[in-house]
Amino acid sequence: MKKLESMEQFNEMRSSGKHIFMFSADWCPDCRVIEPVLPEVEAKYSDYNFVYVDRDQFIDLCIELDVFGIPSFIGYRDGQELGRFVSKDRKTQEEIENFIQTLEN
Repeated sequence: MKKLESMEQFNEMRSSGKHIFMFSADWCPDCRVIEPVLPEVEAKYSDYNFVYVDRDQFIDLCIELDVFGIPSFIGYRDGQELGRFVSKDRKTQEEIENFIQTLEN
């Protein structure tokens, strides 16, 4: 998974192509739980570019996007938000995949 480096990069990615931004943090135990399944999820939905967003590094972006719990996911295609799976709850692989499938419709 690519790691977000700058706000400019976020704006470029969001405005072009299909991306799923995963908001997370190194200290987040629920984020660590899903880490082992993420490569499989990425492979299954390879038409999306998955991007790791460090919540602490990009706190202003999280505030702007109303991301107050992690891990959280927001999908975009060509500048349009397709959907969001944003909460402070622990997420399973099945829940993440179900969320991605809702973006396809």
